[in-house]
Amino acid sequence: MYRHLLLATDGSELAQKAVAQGLALAEALQARVTAVTVTDPVPPMVSGDASFVVPLQEYDRAATAHAARILDAAAAAAGSAGVTCEVVHVKDQLAAQGILDTAKAKGADLIVMASHGRRGISKLLLGSQAAEVVSQSSVPVLVYRQ
Repeated sequence: MYRHLLLATDGSELAQKAVAQGLALAEALQARVTAVTVTDPVPPMVSGDASFVVPLQEYDRAATAHAARILDAAAAAAGSAGVTCEVVHVKDQLAAQGILDTAKAKGADLIVMASHGRRGISKLLLGSQAAEVVSQSSVPVLVYRQ
């Protein structure tokens, strides 16, 4: 069965529920987990000569601090469940690619993630990271939906 689960989280309430489900599964299987969060590439208005909105260093500091809070929460939940947890912050990648790359690099045999279930125009504009992971993953993906 599964020995190493990758728990992908963006810190949202739905993602936290997916992490909890992944930890329950890991506990039942006596598996270890890697929690991953991905920071999107720097928006054009923040980088380069047009960085008048937010200085690049400030953006990076804020993104790193936000990722640390997300991963600290996942690690604390894993500790409470008695599950061994490693944390990974992937910077400057789109979420789906960061998740897929981390799953491969860490040797995960199951990816657990949430889907916000976007439809219509919001799906067109924002895309579906879960759908992209499912379609490109070489390992099974457990998608948590509410």
